[in-house]
Amino acid sequence: MNIIRIPVLSDNYIFLLHDINSNQVAVVDPAEAKPVLAEIEKIGGNLVAIFNTHHHGDHIGGNKELLEHYPDAVVYGGIKDKGRIPLQKVFLQEGDTVEFAGRKADIFFIPGHTYAHIAYYFPPINELDSGELFCGDTLFAGGCGRLFEGTPKDMVTSLSKLRNLPDSTRVWCAHEYTLGNLKFAITVDADNEDLQKRYQQVIIARQQNISTIPSSIQLEKLTNPFFRWDTPTIKSAMGFDEPERVFGRLRGMKDNF
Repeated sequence: MNIIRIPVLSDNYIFLLHDINSNQVAVVDPAEAKPVLAEIEKIGGNLVAIFNTHHHGDHIGGNKELLEHYPDAVVYGGIKDKGRIPLQKVFLQEGDTVEFAGRKADIFFIPGHTYAHIAYYFPPINELDSGELFCGDTLFAGGCGRLFEGTPKDMVTSLSKLRNLPDSTRVWCAHEYTLGNLKFAITVDADNEDLQKRYQQVIIARQQNISTIPSSIQLEKLTNPFFRWDTPTIKSAMGFDEPERVFGRLRGMKDNF
């Protein structure tokens, strides 16, 4: 399964999954159709699935036009997003699986950013494989999504599920927010040497217009304050001990950063 990253809009990423053996294609969170159609034409593929993580327009904006070109493609999304995702046919919940390219993806229910948000996790298929996580706007490189429809407690529970994945898991989040996220992270975790090192690397990468996605679960555990709400450093910086209060304060600070 080859993963093609397509940058669109100002900072979105669409992910095209290409089954090299069958030439079938799936797409994750198509904000727009035209860049996806161009990439499918380039590789000569056939779109069979649209995997949506949540209902926001910059994640489902291309659904209708893609279905006009590939009417047999199936639109997947969370069961609680019923009526909010255009042309959705499959309604997923925690514990379900989807199949593509001979691989099964586990579905995680991860509310917080929205009340219906889900993630798609393809476990590694061998010792050389990393595993792939498509987490939409829940987990970002160096950050997490805003709480539009959920609570700090929701997001702590959701991020805990993702944090428990293998360290080698590649994190395919839907926005290039990394530099801004790390600028904030340093204000609450200034003595974190891993964070300082990552920040300098990301500055250079973005100056050269190099993507910072995918990240990894291990890197997020080392440097992302929203994965580190239960560390002494972050708890002390927030002035609380209870996970949801620590996280709520942290998210509020980021919202106003």
